[in-house]
Amino acid sequence: MGVRAQAPKFRVLALYTTTVESDHVDFANDAIRFFTDLSKKDGFAFDTTTNWKNVNNEYLKKYQLVIWLNDFPQNQQQRLAFIKYMDNGGTWLGFHVAGYNDKDTHWPWFVSFLGSAVFYNNSWPPLPAKLIVDDAKHPVTKGIPAHFTSPINEWYGWLPSPRLNKDVKVLLTLDPANYPLGKKDIIREGDIPVVWTNTKYKMLYINMGHGDMIFTSPVQNKLFENAVMWLGMAPKPHPNPPLKRRAFKN
Repeated sequence: MGVRAQAPKFRVLALYTTTVESDHVDFANDAIRFFTDLSKKDGFAFDTTTNWKNVNNEYLKKYQLVIWLNDFPQNQQQRLAFIKYMDNGGTWLGFHVAGYNDKDTHWPWFVSFLGSAVFYNNSWPPLPAKLIVDDAKHPVTKGIPAHFTSPINEWYGWLPSPRLNKDVKVLLTLDPANYPLGKKDIIREGDIPVVWTNTKYKMLYINMGHGDMIFTSPVQNKLFENAVMWLGMAPKPHPNPPLKRRAFKN
């Protein structure tokens, strides 16, 4: 009798877009290779799609974890499906531009989901940066040194800082020793978290995700592995009560 294949520990869906900024496409391609290899090592199923129409109730319920690599839902139907997925206990990992929001995105629920963090500024050109671990006891930062240098990336600043939200737990922050950070667009000061979770959900935002150098650090790669395992293996929580807010602002 043949040996039955072991069932995956959990199922992951990564969504990405190939028509966005080339550095974001490069990141997505590298991320797919990284997580494909990681899925074989850690025993989870990893699927990818560029079809954002798959952000619907029927499709998403097959997955314990949804990853946005370089884009986000653009229409009301997709956004409402994602809200329902999260309210029903789904988990989410977003990289870099997946968390972008401003006056033109018109998605107040998502701003609240990110801990009220609104995109404020960025550094340019992409540069490495020193990071500080805020909570060394969290599963995502397990085995990560208190200070390390993250590879070349474009760094986002937020206003207000998500740290000011009582439901947010910040895990990594830009070290103030980086300032001024950038040459053309310069971040000169401020509290700038780069990895955090809104504890009302099982979610994690990671600011890294620009260009083809992101996966060149073993330390940072361990952080990414920790993040996927923490989210994917999370026990299904009690669903959040449905939000009455609209997916789009009138």
